[in-house]
Amino acid sequence: MWRNKLAVTAVLLSLSVLPDPIRAETRDAISCRVDQAHFLTGAGVKSFDVEIADTDELRARGLMYRRELADDAGMLFIYDRPREVSFWMRNTYLPLDLLFMDDHGVIRHIHRNARPFDETSIPGAAIGDPNPERQMILEIAAGEADRHGLRPGMAMAHPRLDQRIAELPCR
Repeated sequence: MWRNKLAVTAVLLSLSVLPDPIRAETRDAISCRVDQAHFLTGAGVKSFDVEIADTDELRARGLMYRRELADDAGMLFIYDRPREVSFWMRNTYLPLDLLFMDDHGVIRHIHRNARPFDETSIPGAAIGDPNPERQMILEIAAGEADRHGLRPGMAMAHPRLDQRIAELPCR
């Protein structure tokens, strides 16, 4: 009986160290463009066509006054360096999901279904987060984060991340 337990233990240990073939193949295949953000999900790569907001003026306007946003589109807010951030929905007609990423491109916080016109501050970090600085924030249509299984801990590939430290570097 101890041989069977030993054999089962050996099989389980060998399975736990095998690389995830889908993740490895997909990671190698991600070719980045500045107008796209890519996430590696359990179902493969999910890409969003993005507009870039990388100046104070563009970040201040964001998606205000927009009446439409395609399910596979969004706005990527980029800061020169990580910082504490908060957003609001002033003059924003569309409900949005906000994905807050650190300087490695890892989703650290998601605010789902931000309400149109709500001026309540939306913090970029959960209460108690020991590292609340964010470098990129992706605004997408409400419900898209859940629909694609996006969650904290997942990484985004984008060429504006420092590729030396990006969790999911570009090819």
